[in-house]
Amino acid sequence: MLSKKIFEKEIAICKEQHEKKKSCNWGKCKDCGVVPLLYKLHKGVLIEDKKEIAKLKKLL
Repeated sequence: MLSKKIFEKEIAICKEQHEKKKSCNWGKCKDCGVVPLLYKLHKGVLIEDKKEIAKLKKLL
């Protein structure tokens, strides 16, 4: 599992890349699977529903 510190650092990187160019090396933010993956690795909860993923991205 990811520690809270590493989780927050990785999410901050995502936010920075989103603000700069709406994408990163993983692809376009709107199709991103990194945030749900980071959440799963941090909390141990897999989120697959598109609506739930959208809510998660807005919260972070």
